[in-house]
Amino acid sequence: MIYPIVKYPEPVLQKKAEPVTEFNADLKKLADDMFESMYAAEGIGLAAPQIGISKRMYVVDLSVGKNPVERLVLINPEIIEKEGKQTEEEGCLSLPDIRDKVNRHFRVRMRAQDVDGKWFEIDGEELLSRAFQHELDHLDGILFIDRLSRLKKDLILRRIRKLIKNGEW
Repeated sequence: MIYPIVKYPEPVLQKKAEPVTEFNADLKKLADDMFESMYAAEGIGLAAPQIGISKRMYVVDLSVGKNPVERLVLINPEIIEKEGKQTEEEGCLSLPDIRDKVNRHFRVRMRAQDVDGKWFEIDGEELLSRAFQHELDHLDGILFIDRLSRLKKDLILRRIRKLIKNGEW
């Protein structure tokens, strides 16, 4: 099932998501639906709050569906190591057509659970590191625009308000 992507300023995007406590067939179906929804939106990462579900889980696939082994599901994720810095342009499915440069760690080690509840660790560098951090921010109610200067964020919010007023958002 393809879920619609919720857009800013939906409240679910601005609050901390709830931990996942039940690992069952419904959760596996949700993960599959999240991949399907992400591919339909042409994204490389999707957090559950972006489809209106306040759960601490996200999916990432840098191959955008071309390589099944690159499909990653991280449930109740946390960063346990980080190093280096990188600054690259980011976008977000919940903020369509808005892009800006964001500072992130170059490498992160994540600790998370899989769809069966088993804990694992995974390293990400460059784009994968960026995706892990971007999606983790969603689980904490943080959007990439929250990491920009106050001036840049205010300009983007003004633009969004105008689009909403004109019925274009």
